[in-house]
Amino acid sequence: MASDTPHGPPPTPPEGPQGPEGPQGPAGNGPGGSHEVPAGRGTPGFAADLRDAVSLRAVLLMAGVLALQLGFILSYVGAFHSPKPHHIAVGVVAPAQVAGKLTGRLNALSGNPFKARAVPTARQARDRILARDLDAAIVVSPQTRTDTLLVASAAGPSVSTVTTQIAQRIETGQNRQIRITDLRAPGPKDGRGLSSFYVVIGWMIGGYLVAAIMGVTGGTRPATVRRTGFRLAGLVPYAILSGLGGALIIDPVLGALTGHFWALFGIGALIVLAAGAATVAFQVLLGVVGIGLAILVFVVLGNPSAGGAYPNSLLPPFWRAIGPWLPPGAGTTAVRNSVYFGAHHTTGPLWVLAVYAAAGILVALAASALHLRRAATRGAPA
Repeated sequence: MASDTPHGPPPTPPEGPQGPEGPQGPAGNGPGGSHEVPAGRGTPGFAADLRDAVSLRAVLLMAGVLALQLGFILSYVGAFHSPKPHHIAVGVVAPAQVAGKLTGRLNALSGNPFKARAVPTARQARDRILARDLDAAIVVSPQTRTDTLLVASAAGPSVSTVTTQIAQRIETGQNRQIRITDLRAPGPKDGRGLSSFYVVIGWMIGGYLVAAIMGVTGGTRPATVRRTGFRLAGLVPYAILSGLGGALIIDPVLGALTGHFWALFGIGALIVLAAGAATVAFQVLLGVVGIGLAILVFVVLGNPSAGGAYPNSLLPPFWRAIGPWLPPGAGTTAVRNSVYFGAHHTTGPLWVLAVYAAAGILVALAASALHLRRAATRGAPA
């Protein structure tokens, strides 16, 4: 009787590229093999998954973002929650005896809201307000019981409002009345005189964001000094286009700030270059943390101290002190004074912006060279 089993040794499985033990090697994870996972090669545990998903670097960056977020709240609410007048520059036009008494009375008010000084004539008071040497002026009329308060609300309606309220209380106490004359009001499409502030904020955002994007996509610390130079050079055409676009929008398109297109164009380009160059410098110095520093300087500290919502004389001491030295404040003053006050008192703000641009370029190049030198000394790649 024939056997169902072939005679001779059983056939040897063919040895393919995957070995004699099955498609998956000795583990036998292929068809017909065992599904056991080799020791030491198991699926990652919870701790390993957590470390992979949220690294220590990510935790540190999250902590930095939290600090910026809380700093943003502290800075904006701290600057705006309780505005109080401080040393508003006020001129007093009156006969000598009256001027001395009124000036002393204004300067002796609790909280020092005014810094008053006598001005010989009403014409001089007007000129000084429009030249931004004074914020307001009281013109006393000896012949009548009605005096005149001269203001320029384009420089900041909040200051004009506060000055008017205090002056009215003083005049009422003397059984006198006061008439308000606004020498320079905001344009009809410049609501509350805030367009200067908002266009500057737009330029600032463009400047530091484009620098941050170049850093994220190309490395916050370029591999060579030449590449740092190329990155800085790339900011120039961007700044020109940004300044041009902002001036077009704010002047002919929206008509918010009219009649000073070329001045707005130039100031806008300088603001963008200042913000961008400074951000590049921060990144070369500190890596990705430099982006956070740029946001701290330009947004957290710079915006509330810029004199937009509340002019400098209504801000608390800290914000009042730093505002003129940061690009948002310098830019807002330069735009506002160029549009409404014949470019008076714009030299200082323009110098501030120029220093940020020049210092950003020089610091970025120097820091890049220093970083590469240190990397070469350690034998590490740049």
